[in-house]
Amino acid sequence: MNFFETLRNALISDDINTKEALVNQCFSYCTKNITIKPLDFIPEIFTQPSYFSRCSIVDPKELPKRNHLDTNEGLAALVHAITHIEYSAIDLALDAVYRFYDMPKQFKLDWLEVALEEIRHYKMLNGILEELGFKYGDFDVHQGYFDISRQTDNSVIERMAVVPRYYEASGLDVNPQIMIKLDNKRKVPIVKKIIEALHIILDEEIGHVGKGDKWFKFLCDRDNLSHNIYFEILEKYELTTKHRPHINVEARKLAGFSCDEIKQLGAKECN
Repeated sequence: MNFFETLRNALISDDINTKEALVNQCFSYCTKNITIKPLDFIPEIFTQPSYFSRCSIVDPKELPKRNHLDTNEGLAALVHAITHIEYSAIDLALDAVYRFYDMPKQFKLDWLEVALEEIRHYKMLNGILEELGFKYGDFDVHQGYFDISRQTDNSVIERMAVVPRYYEASGLDVNPQIMIKLDNKRKVPIVKKIIEALHIILDEEIGHVGKGDKWFKFLCDRDNLSHNIYFEILEKYELTTKHRPHINVEARKLAGFSCDEIKQLGAKECN
């Protein structure tokens, strides 16, 4: 099989079952073979996200606040937002494999594995959406994650710093806060199901951030760079001033962050 062509087809498809089948093909192939790029291979620069035809894309400022969690529509809006993050994460993982083709084989296997887990998260959440009477694409979305992938197209170390080690790590902070908001309604069966899904996602996202941490440090060590370049990269992308009211210290430590980093990100204590 043409590994990179199959990977590209997975990236551009907006059908989750097609994506899953193609990613499984790529993972199986990569497990058994060394993926060598064709001599004429140049990664495509995508101009729109794969969900372009399925979702109405708006500026993030235009997205409504998700407050009405006592209604089916309010819950669906919340679940849809998380579903969109998981869908976006599928393509981010695939793009890392496709674009940074000269990274080691284990890098490819790690991010293909992440893509398959994100597909499972997406399917789980979309199933809950359908129980609520909705589906992916019924609410407006933003393309912020697609934009950041394009901004980091030319630097694998910046991609690892900004995507898994910043944005996905931020999800470790936010996820428990959503569960707290839902906790007083956990006796409602569909809310209980949402909380259970969030627990699964939180546990597995620690591993995803951990993979980003591993490869970020691998690149630093390979190129004789201080791990503190992380904050220089965040500053370059204007991410150092973001307010973080809740830092999930234990989850970040499990994912590979040092206490010095966690405190620099805003945590008051880390032991």
